Amino acid sequence: MSDAPGDANSEAFARHFAEHPLHRALGVRLEERREDFARISIAPSAVTQGGVAGGLHGGILAALVDIVMLAALSTVQRPGQEPAGTADLNITYLRPALGARIYAEGTVVKRGRQLAMIEVSILDEQDRLCAKGRTLYAFRSG
Repeated sequence: MSDAPGDANSEAFARHFAEHPLHRALGVRLEERREDFARISIAPSAVTQGGVAGGLHGGILAALVDIVMLAALSTVQRPGQEPAGTADLNITYLRPALGARIYAEGTVVKRGRQLAMIEVSILDEQDRLCAKGRTLYAFRSG
């Protein structure tokens, strides 16, 4: 396995993730990454709070869905597939995301030639489900 930013479990990807300006601004941290799975976390701050009961803002939770989806999806690169972007993203809010750290776990459910489907769970520190997301990510022939 090489150490390019898109390779599964690479140190280069971890550095790339940590240095991404959006991730830095939000304080998002990569916790785990393996084939078709990624786990990230965020410590709520004055910038990210604003949701119900002082929890994470719903827009931040939606951003976490997109961020963890890309981390999970990038663990496997298929030859000839070029990224084309998020085609669909939805999120269902179930409870306020409260606590010192909130986690998002993304799992690739299906990979096709043009679309991949990824499910995301957003959890608090007690592993309670705060939100559920689903994304479709598009590819084009490269």
